[in-house]
Parts: sequence; C-alpha cells; structure tokens
Amino acid sequence: MADYSNHFSCLLDVGYPEHAVRALDLFTALSNENAAEDPPSDGFLLSVQLEHGGTQLWMRDDGTGDPEHVIQFVKRCAKEFGLTGLWGMQYAKTCSKPHVDGFGGGAHVLDLATGETLDWIYTDGWLAIVLDGGDHNA
Repeated sequence: MADYSNHFSCLLDVGYPEHAVRALDLFTALSNENAAEDPPSDGFLLSVQLEHGGTQLWMRDDGTGDPEHVIQFVKRCAKEFGLTGLWGMQYAKTCSKPHVDGFGGGAHVLDLATGETLDWIYTDGWLAIVLDGGDHNA
C-alpha cells in the first residue's frame, strides 16, 4: 500500500513579536477545530522564527500536512493583525511508491488585506486539462 504526503515549508511575517505570540493562540484554536472534524485533516507544524526578529511564523509539514489548513490559518492571521500585501505557498504531493498520478503539487497566492485568492494552480488538474486538449493557460 502506498502512502501519500503533502510537503511544504513557508513563512508569514505578522509584523510584531506580540502578533507572533497571539498567532500561536490562533493556531491552537484552529487545530482544536480541526481535531473535531471527522476525519480531521492533516495539520502542520508552527513555530516563531526568532532569528528573523520574532515576527516570522514558520509553517511546515510534519511528514505530511494540509495546505488548505495553512491557508485558513494565514487568513485568520491576516484578519486578526490587519496584514496587507501578497502571501503565497507552494507544496509537493508525493507518494511512497511509484504510482501513476502519485506525484504533483501546487501553489496558492492570497491578498492578505481581503483574504481573497488571487491565483492558484494544482498540477494534477492542470495536467489532466492539457492532456484532454484544454487550455494550458487555464
């Protein structure tokens, strides 16, 4: 049996060390909500990067993780701390054994001020569209 995983590592600058501390509380609340889901999604690890002034949050997988969970967390932080500008992440989908369609990935870009998705790509969907004769720029 093959094991599928999502891998990622990304940063979010929340502006002030006090915001980073508060973000840990937001993370705990989101993780508790996630744990109540059936089934719970894969979460992610979070830490404050002190070498960057204590304002950077480092989000990464713990063997596997849920990129959507990260996106929801970033949206909460952006709203809570009045963040602006663009933020993005990319991720890789891997498989423990070679399987057709077992590998891929994607990327997601948010406007922090509005919480809106500006653009995204998921390579599995993109590849299927192109191979089916669809628009490769879609």
